[in-house]
Amino acid sequence: MPLHLVKLCVGADSIEDLEAWRDSSAPGGEPMTHVTRMTPRRSADVLDGGSLYWVIRRVIQVRQRILDLEEFTDEEGVRRCAIRLDRELVRTSPSPRRPFQGWRYLRAEDAPADLSVQSGGEELPDTLRTRLIEIGAW
Repeated sequence: MPLHLVKLCVGADSIEDLEAWRDSSAPGGEPMTHVTRMTPRRSADVLDGGSLYWVIRRVIQVRQRILDLEEFTDEEGVRRCAIRLDRELVRTSPSPRRPFQGWRYLRAEDAPADLSVQSGGEELPDTLRTRLIEIGAW
């Protein structure tokens, strides 16, 4: 069973902001890379179908499938981890989260479900979805 990661999407106020960051940082259909300080110790479990669940405005709203984890040392001699992510952003059912630093593990059974046309919400404009989350109606 895959193990997922949860991370705050700092600097993004919406899924559109995350899409814009993806498009500017990984042009031409390349996988997106997000660099963190720590490498997951349970990387084999994460690479077994895990996703990175993004917390935007204190709510998990979207996920990206993790393609690879690459440990490296930056120019200042600090060890880092490059998380390679699929370009596809999969919207999820809203799941509130308190602020935290770094990333956290998320078990598959605790992960929010993906939104679909059948479950409702996939076709909603992001501004409406965000407002429904803010007022606690979703």
